[in-house]
Amino acid sequence: MKQQREQWSSKLGFLMAAAGSAIGLGAIWKFPYVVGTSGGGAFFVIFLLFTLFIGLPMLLAEFIIGRGSQKDAINAYRTFAPGTRWDLIGIMGVISSCVLLAFYSVVGGWIIIYFVEAVSGRLSGLDKGAYNQLFNQLIANPTVAVAAQLVFMLITIVIVAKGVQKGIERASQIMMPALFIAFMILIVRSLTLSGVGEGLKFFLYPDFSSLSSKAILYALGQSFFALSVGFSVMVTYSSYLSKKENLPKSAAIIVTMNLFISILAGLAIFPAVFSFGFKPEAGPGLLFVVLPAVFDKMPFGMVFLVLFLLLFLFATFTSAFSMLEIIVAAITQGNKAKRKKATWITGIIIFLIGIPSALSSGVLSDFKIFGKTAFDLSDYLCSNILLPLGALAISIFVPMKISREKLWEEFSAGMTGGRRLFALWFLLIKYIVPVAIIIVFLDVIGVFKLLGFKN
Repeated sequence: MKQQREQWSSKLGFLMAAAGSAIGLGAIWKFPYVVGTSGGGAFFVIFLLFTLFIGLPMLLAEFIIGRGSQKDAINAYRTFAPGTRWDLIGIMGVISSCVLLAFYSVVGGWIIIYFVEAVSGRLSGLDKGAYNQLFNQLIANPTVAVAAQLVFMLITIVIVAKGVQKGIERASQIMMPALFIAFMILIVRSLTLSGVGEGLKFFLYPDFSSLSSKAILYALGQSFFALSVGFSVMVTYSSYLSKKENLPKSAAIIVTMNLFISILAGLAIFPAVFSFGFKPEAGPGLLFVVLPAVFDKMPFGMVFLVLFLLLFLFATFTSAFSMLEIIVAAITQGNKAKRKKATWITGIIIFLIGIPSALSSGVLSDFKIFGKTAFDLSDYLCSNILLPLGALAISIFVPMKISREKLWEEFSAGMTGGRRLFALWFLLIKYIVPVAIIIVFLDVIGVFKLLGFKN
């Protein structure tokens, strides 16, 4: 007897889970750091345009593949292109999710470490240099780093093992609203500091004279990195949707939420950073080194730091759920009886794969492949190779292998009208999106440098 495929219990549940997948390290950690090093407000304007005209069409394309096939990330492509090897897109997505979650769980472990340190009060009363030293000390400790990574993976496994409705959906419905509320509190605190005008100007005022070609390409990459497109994660999530759901509306809501969180992150971080005399281009250390120092100088600062780390942990978990789900869905192929066992086995394997990344800042810091540590290599492989290739392949697959009639059927389900909107989306996904992604990928492999272009 055929197993009935599990579905989201409500549209809200799907939106919270999908938004949670998109809103993670990219929106809260990477976005402010990239804005800080890439031109401030000018970068944000370009990122906004790319998200609307590239990220949104890609997200909708993955929704159509998933809901149209009602299959996991691998079998979805087989449904539309049987007897071909287009399923390699889904296979690449599953592999990418394994690699990504392996090192993503390491960062999740760092957040857990810092959360414990903040709650215990050990992050209070240090000078700026001491915060940097403490961060390096904590992540270099092999026992602490691996144990924290294990805790992060165990929590992720337990939630995903419970299934779509009882696990991912229920957790996301709690975590995502809590994230928004916590961010609003942080912003109110940040905007009430003295001298925040410089930080707001840096983030919101576009000075295009400071914008480089490299920053424009970063903005293009960030526009679909931040939305979890390219890994076929959203193919898997949308496969649990009923035919009654309005896909364009759902995609627009998720993109809006992602942009909103990115803006909130900027408003929470940059005014505080400028108010206390830090530099916005502090880079990856912005969260773990600069912010504890900033919060420590505020009244009740450690309370706000704990709150920030908690919401950041929430966002990281919701993204981790989606990465593990795409793998579990591909293994179980809708068989609920296999979910728990598959989740635990897959999760433990990913934890083991991630151990070298967890040790990259300590005992394995000198072990390098192609000049990169295990952590840096995993990050580079996912962000700069696998994800752009996956996104490009999907943008080619949709107009080439799915009939225009089927695309319209899925696009228009649950809505009235929309022909002009569909025509615009089809134009973007067939022509604009592939070209834009190729530009990003060419920059990644250094073709622009070979041709003599300057960054």
